[in-house]
Amino acid sequence: MNLSEIKNVLIIRLSSLGDILLTTPLIRSLKEQNDSINIDFVLREQYSDLLKFNPNIDRLFIYSNDADKKIILFSDLQKRNYDLVIDLQNNFRSAEIRRKLKVKSVRFYKRTFDKFLLVKFKINRLSDAPQIPVRYAGSLPGLKLDEKGLDLYLPANINSVLNMNEKYIGIAPGSRHYTKMWLKEYYIDLCKILSYDGYKIVLFGGTSDRDLCKELAEQITGSINLCSEDDIIATTVNMKKCSAIICNDSGLMHAASAAGVPVLAVFGSTVKEFGFTPYGGRNLILENKLLSCRPCTHIGRDSCPKKHFNCMTELTPDVAYIKLKELLS
Repeated sequence: MNLSEIKNVLIIRLSSLGDILLTTPLIRSLKEQNDSINIDFVLREQYSDLLKFNPNIDRLFIYSNDADKKIILFSDLQKRNYDLVIDLQNNFRSAEIRRKLKVKSVRFYKRTFDKFLLVKFKINRLSDAPQIPVRYAGSLPGLKLDEKGLDLYLPANINSVLNMNEKYIGIAPGSRHYTKMWLKEYYIDLCKILSYDGYKIVLFGGTSDRDLCKELAEQITGSINLCSEDDIIATTVNMKKCSAIICNDSGLMHAASAAGVPVLAVFGSTVKEFGFTPYGGRNLILENKLLSCRPCTHIGRDSCPKKHFNCMTELTPDVAYIKLKELLS
């Protein structure tokens, strides 16, 4: 495929926070290899801030399940005369968009069966699988990624509420699934150690993390609770003021990577082989490699199927503190 001949391209990735941020190396590299290309992107409205200020995107289109809005979307897309559709979602919703446009398309290979084998039978055919941004780029023959990380462009008129003269450690304790969340008691204990070291603790999260961040703020003296109503712009601006971010395998892990902040990520029921690890920048992963039951899922679960939850309980605050010191050094 000759990328220099492509004039108009549509990228489909409808959700979620981390998955969309992981597309930004492809977007940037595509523009670098063909600076005259027009790149459009279709996604769900709640994630539009992730790409709203990206200078490599010509136009964002919003996907909705509403039938009338979809008719309007398909009509608008058809008027754009795309040469190529890059489907990084690869599900029945993105397939519907491809069918309506009837132009040449490429799709992201999810390796669903390999993930099934690893979760159910611990047959690992993903040991040499690259990170997701590299796999996204592999969907487009001829595209070479640069050596940069993720992009999350911010407006110039927004400032951090954090003081430049303080030492901050950011904590993003939430996740969509229980088995991807480090114990809140461990976060509290680690934050107390860090406070003793002179760090000020900043709590980050979205709407679903409100109660958790409130509880942690009440237990950690002097902490700053910046849990927001899913305001990823403000969250990223404030993350940039932190010496490091400690988080779970979550969307905010990728936001921290995009912010260029060192990341200590705690992995429980999921593993690095799935490819959703921090991309670019300094990072370390804290995980229990001694368990034969990992991974028990490639997404996350509501409870530990073995009832012991050792993938998280055996990752103690003392171990995390040592890992963080290694990251900061």
